[in-house]
Amino acid sequence: MLKVPLFCALIALTGTTLVGCREGFPSQSEFVLGTVCAVNLYEQGRNEVYHEIFDRLREIEGRMSVTLPGTELGNINANAGIEPVAVHPDVFEVIELAVLYAELSGGAFDPTVGPLVSLWGIGGDHPRLPSQEEIEAVLPLVNWRDIELDRERLTVFLKKPGMALDLGAIAKGYAADEAWRILKKNRIQRALIDLGGNILVYGEKRDGSPWRVGIQDPLDSRGAYIGIVEIRDQTVVTSGVYERFFETGGTRYHHILSPDYGYPVRNGLLSVSIVTSRSVDADALSTSAFVLGYERGKALVESLEGVGAVFVFEDKSIRLSGETGFILSDESYRILSD
Repeated sequence: MLKVPLFCALIALTGTTLVGCREGFPSQSEFVLGTVCAVNLYEQGRNEVYHEIFDRLREIEGRMSVTLPGTELGNINANAGIEPVAVHPDVFEVIELAVLYAELSGGAFDPTVGPLVSLWGIGGDHPRLPSQEEIEAVLPLVNWRDIELDRERLTVFLKKPGMALDLGAIAKGYAADEAWRILKKNRIQRALIDLGGNILVYGEKRDGSPWRVGIQDPLDSRGAYIGIVEIRDQTVVTSGVYERFFETGGTRYHHILSPDYGYPVRNGLLSVSIVTSRSVDADALSTSAFVLGYERGKALVESLEGVGAVFVFEDKSIRLSGETGFILSDESYRILSD
């Protein structure tokens, strides 16, 4: 297990970072869930609690990864169009939540995007620009309505051969909430959890003030932030064009793919950050709102209780929805109201 001297010195990988931290308690970090994950329990940091959290993260990865061999998710995909697959309750719950957000977003969030993700390979060792013919060939396989769930038997069935689930836009949120559950069970008073940029704050700082979480500047280097959100017992998750991408022919292609037309979404947004109480919701909603675009994304956010959103646009404007606690710090950006 890797140790770093200060949790706040660890720059988040996907859009948020902790700022203004001054307390010198060591955090612990590991590479799991495909990224560097860090946890700081401060003065209550006990090895057995750290171990319990990271064991749980590895357990979730071992069931829901699309890259590790022998996972339950891989088994579901391998049996697409063949037969239902019995899964652990963890896997069933996350897929069930993914289907819920697919329905709420009108398909903007779609866990069956796996064939498109594989085709583009963004974030892997060999990303490429597929042909229009290749994209059109796999688009019929991207349809969340072709997921068949049996809650009584805890089985998952993908109706068409070649379909593939990818839970990358929701599994880290579920993992963060499981870490939260472990904190509560062990009566930890305050903690900070960073699952590669999925930030969850538990409790409040020792002086009673809220935690300060920076929102990444999508046009600058990692760790540069445009402003902060001040939160207690909440989570912040960001989806943005700068997270994973490649360039070819002078064009940048990011990893947030449209389930409708199969290309990276281009709608004037650079990032969407969601602030709410459950990380699994924030994870799914950040992708949903980004794909939907500002107007429809805002409508989705405002239809849900206790959810705030920070929309950052290519013209360096920012629009806020709901309660975010956002404070602008970069004067090159500007907050607009509708």
